[in-house]
Parts: sequence; C-alpha cells; structure tokens
Amino acid sequence: MTNKNKGKQLLGKIGMYTLLFIGVIVSLFPFYWMFIGATNPSGAIFSIPPNLTPGGHFMENLRNLNESVGIWRVVGNSLFITLTFTILSVFICSMAGYAFAKFKFAGREFIFFMLLIAIMIPYHVTIIPLFRMMGSLDWINTYQAVILPNLAYPFAIFLMRQNMRSIPDSLLEAARVDGAGEFRIFFRVIIPTMRPALAAVAIFLFMFQWNNFLWPLVILGDPDMATIPVALSRLNGMSRIDYGQIMLGTTISTLPIMVFFLLLQKQFISGILGGSVKE
Repeated sequence: MTNKNKGKQLLGKIGMYTLLFIGVIVSLFPFYWMFIGATNPSGAIFSIPPNLTPGGHFMENLRNLNESVGIWRVVGNSLFITLTFTILSVFICSMAGYAFAKFKFAGREFIFFMLLIAIMIPYHVTIIPLFRMMGSLDWINTYQAVILPNLAYPFAIFLMRQNMRSIPDSLLEAARVDGAGEFRIFFRVIIPTMRPALAAVAIFLFMFQWNNFLWPLVILGDPDMATIPVALSRLNGMSRIDYGQIMLGTTISTLPIMVFFLLLQKQFISGILGGSVKE
C-alpha cells in the first residue's frame, strides 16, 4: 500500500471519528443542559450567554418541586404502576407469542392478522370506549385501570412471536418426549432462551408505561395518584413557570429509564434483531 493510499485512509478515519464525535456531543448536550438546569434558578437557565456550569440551587429546586407536585409520591406512583405493568405484560405477551409461534390452532392466522390490525389503530381512538368500560367496572381513579387495559400489548406480542419462531421445534419435541409439560417447557426452555427478546420487550413496555400521559390524565382524577408525566404537566399551568423545577422534574423522570436501559442494554440489541428472523 502506497503512502498516498495510507494518507487517504487516515484522513477518512479522522473525518469519520470527527463526525461521530460531533454526533455524540449533539445527542448528549440536551441531557447535559437538562442536568445543569436542574441545579440553577429559573432565571439563569435561559440567560445569554447560556450558563453551562452547575449551580447551587439543586436542593431549593427539589424542595419547591416537592411542594408543587409531591415529587416523591408521584415517583412512587409511577414506579408501582410501571413495574407492575412491565412484569405482568412481559409474562402475558411472551406466552401469547409462544402460542402464536409454536402452536397450531383454528383461527391462528386470523387472530394474528387482527393483532397486526390492532397495532395500526391510533391509541387515542380507544380512549372514550375504554373510559366507559372502566366506568362500568367502577375502576375510575384506580391503579388497575391504568395497568390492565394494555397488558396484552400488540407490538410486544408480535416481537415475541417473531423471536420464538427461531427456536427449533425439535428442541420442544425433545422436552415433550422427556415428559415435560407445556408450562415447564415454557419456563425451563423458552424463557432462558428468550432472555434477549424479553429484555427488549421489557425496555419497550417500561418506556411506554413510564411516559404514558394521556390515559393516566383521563382516568386518574385524584392528584395524589398522578404519575410523573401528568404531575409535570401541571407545572406549566402555574401563573409563574419555574423552569428550574421543570428541569429537575424532567431529570428525575429520565433517570429510571436510563438506569433500566443500562441494566438490560447487553440483551437489547440482540433481542430487537431476533425479530428479523426469516420464516
């Protein structure tokens, strides 16, 4: 290889890493600015030139935020709803995906087709009939009204079904020959094999419920039962908007998602790619 070609390769690598570095900075800067804003008073956040160093108002913003919306109670509400929903939904969606992938029964293709149709229905269309259903069950202002309606999440079922199609049928047949029942096969064979897909689905469902705004706003009229997105929206309705409180509340609402993703990131990519297995 000539020195000229080596020079071109070196310049190409420098250009590529420069673009990647710029992309990282652009992607992370909003988070950095949010964290900085959480430590500064409201007037300093939009100052010119912008203040990019941590301030000393973190505890004051936290105290004001707690007085405004009861942030720790709100975080507790969101954690309870989201974790309960994620655990139950992962279990239900994985079992449904297993049934669609490995069992042959009358109407399977039609039911799966209807599931795909359900993915295309806008979420907002279901609000009114769902609210009337919750009212008939006397579930308005209850946590189960937030948790239960979306447990069988169509996209999660679809993703689990696509992943489970990659499991060899011979493996399941061998387990059945050894005397294992379907539930034992599911918990001892399917679940350990599908850990990447389960992690991907868990992250998706956790983010969906944690960031869910419209349905909790409609069904939970009691402020003491509010979730983080609903509680933070009330800060914008005040006559004087304290951006320090908003930045701190946004920071607190972002941290659980970041922690949950970091814990499962090793499994996430392989779980998403597993849904691309060709039939």
